[in-house]
Amino acid sequence: MGYKHKSLSPIIFIFVFVFILSIMTITVTPDACGPKHSGPIVPTTPLVKFLVTLQETAFRAFGPKDFDPKLYVDLSLKRNLSAAVEAFEKLPRNESGSVPVKELNRFMEEYLAAAEEDLVVVSPVDYVAEPEGFLPKVESPEVRAWALEVHSLWKNLCRKVSGRVLEKPEFHTLLPLENPVIIPGSRFREVYYWDSYWIIRGLLASKMYETAKGMVYNLISLVNEFGYPLNGARAYYTNRSQPPLLSSMVVEIYNRIKDETLLAKSLPALLKEHHFWNSGVHKVVIQDSLGLNHSLSRYYARWNQPRPESFTIDTETASKLPSKCAKEKLYRETASTAESGMDFSTRWMRDESDLTTLSTTSILPVDLNAFILKMEIDISILANAIGDSVTAERFKEASHARKKAIDSILWNAEKHQWLDYWLTDPDSSEIHKWDASNQNKKLYASNFAPLWIEPFSSDVKLVDEVVSSLENSGLICAAGIATSLIESGQQWDFPNGWAPTQHMIAEGLVNSGTERARQIARDIAIKWTKTNYVAFKETGAMHEKYDVRKCGASGGGGEYKPQTGFGWSNGVVLAFLETFGWPQDLKLDCT
Repeated sequence: MGYKHKSLSPIIFIFVFVFILSIMTITVTPDACGPKHSGPIVPTTPLVKFLVTLQETAFRAFGPKDFDPKLYVDLSLKRNLSAAVEAFEKLPRNESGSVPVKELNRFMEEYLAAAEEDLVVVSPVDYVAEPEGFLPKVESPEVRAWALEVHSLWKNLCRKVSGRVLEKPEFHTLLPLENPVIIPGSRFREVYYWDSYWIIRGLLASKMYETAKGMVYNLISLVNEFGYPLNGARAYYTNRSQPPLLSSMVVEIYNRIKDETLLAKSLPALLKEHHFWNSGVHKVVIQDSLGLNHSLSRYYARWNQPRPESFTIDTETASKLPSKCAKEKLYRETASTAESGMDFSTRWMRDESDLTTLSTTSILPVDLNAFILKMEIDISILANAIGDSVTAERFKEASHARKKAIDSILWNAEKHQWLDYWLTDPDSSEIHKWDASNQNKKLYASNFAPLWIEPFSSDVKLVDEVVSSLENSGLICAAGIATSLIESGQQWDFPNGWAPTQHMIAEGLVNSGTERARQIARDIAIKWTKTNYVAFKETGAMHEKYDVRKCGASGGGGEYKPQTGFGWSNGVVLAFLETFGWPQDLKLDCT
């Protein structure tokens, strides 16, 4: 019998209508991540994906105590990936899906090489035990002896990529770099971008110019391959950069040795890096109170999954969020905060007690834009030095425009500080309208970072105002400058102080030329040098960060155990001693 069409009854019609409407409602719910919120993604490698799976499996097998997720994505293959995956999938599992510890250890022993095997310890080619002309302003024999101990640590931290990585790069997450590097130390086995600036400042104090140049050439090679210096030299860091200080490294080296070849090789890479920070998702246009438009930059990682080096940590952090979309947004914010180099801090959080409220892509950071201003000034100077007047003039104009943008959007005349600016709709491609209430008025050491940049440090009246604000801020403590005044348990908050912060602010104050500013800079350098010395004598190590409440106390907090080594701490101590020296009669202890 043939099918005969009949009209839908009113009840069925209403039911179908409601059902379709419900589907439409689900499709457009705010919980869904539409194109506006998706953002760019840089895909990772099959090896990284496998090692992340291994990391999760190891976490279930070994448990959380003393577990470092980064270790597992730093491992390399002994055999090809397909063989390792096949063997891994055949491992026995218990009822909960966990692999027995014995079986997992056996698998790792057979198929994976230790994280340290990618790098070979080498002696820097330009290292000598006591360089000629080393720290001429240091008069105290005790301080000189300790400075030579710090100088000798470059030998412990110098690494070269092993031949295994060069022969089979697909077996490794470590990226093959041509020249030896100075690593930060401990779990940070590879070169890191912004750490390298302060390491290089220490190398220059140690007269190790070839090692410093080699590190710059390595970073240039990453720019040539990826378009920007990576966070670190690992395959899992390709989705983000770090604070842009490559031009500062080039300028510091060039000022010492006048190597024109370095300039010629550096300039094209610096132009690429400048484009990276001033285009696409990193660029934000904002209109000031006078109706003038300005371009500023922000951190924005091209990633929306848990960071491979912290996959188990990020997954746990996001577990309380209600949806896949909310988690992806958090993962992007987490990676973007790592791009800032200051992971983590309440500076990037809407709720100081809740890491899931990270909102770094919503912020126009003071220090990032100060760094890019310095990059623009540096490029103009370097281009002029090699006779490229067109590029020199273009970047001179760009620096003037960014200086105006910082003055208009980030400067706060009441507090006499530069303040991060929060965007109300960070995903909008429209021109943002400035609102005074969107400046973050909380105290962070980064509020004073522009002091490091010449257009600000050379303004005597401005420096005097900022110095008064710094003195009254409460940030200057017994053993250095605190990163913030908020004790959150995050490592870039109180009571921790970090070497880059001390150095940028102190050097900016010194360069200002006013006696008052120079004295404060000297006091900061003395406090910081003393706390490093006392901690070194008590523990035998230089530390990644310090507790500024007490001389000689190392720092804590954050998602991993405090590290030693330590590249930028060594570099800043040597840079301070080179700049300020140490008189014969000044004690080095905590008195």
